[in-house]
Amino acid sequence: MDSTPLRSASGHDITPLTDAEREALAARLNAEERQVLLHQGTERPFCGGLLHERRPGHFACRLCGLPLFKSGAKFDSGSGWPSFYEPYDPEHIQTLRDTSHGMIRTEIRCQRCNGHLGHVFDDGPAPTGLRYCLNSASLAFVPDAAED
Repeated sequence: MDSTPLRSASGHDITPLTDAEREALAARLNAEERQVLLHQGTERPFCGGLLHERRPGHFACRLCGLPLFKSGAKFDSGSGWPSFYEPYDPEHIQTLRDTSHGMIRTEIRCQRCNGHLGHVFDDGPAPTGLRYCLNSASLAFVPDAAED
């Protein structure tokens, strides 16, 4: 069996986690993070800790650490959740049809760990016209390294 990691165009390992790896990482999550990432939950609007994060850096999956969105792609959508117009690397995000709650939406998940991130809508700004609407509980902010 080939154990070579599957790499995205940006060079990150996107090899799907095993169930054991996912459970080991999930043990570090708090109750809200578990509800969002593992059970497709949604945090309340305007309450997420990363809604107003504006520093240079990127937003990674809280469960597995895969970079998901660059801070330069973040915008204020007025929705109450962190919003981005494009992913860090399209290969880092998977999409699924979501028909829950009487709506038809597109759910987004982390490609590597399958953690629930939020939804993507087609009402975002240029240049993509997309709005990736994320739960702060599914993200970890990684600031750019300080320049000397």
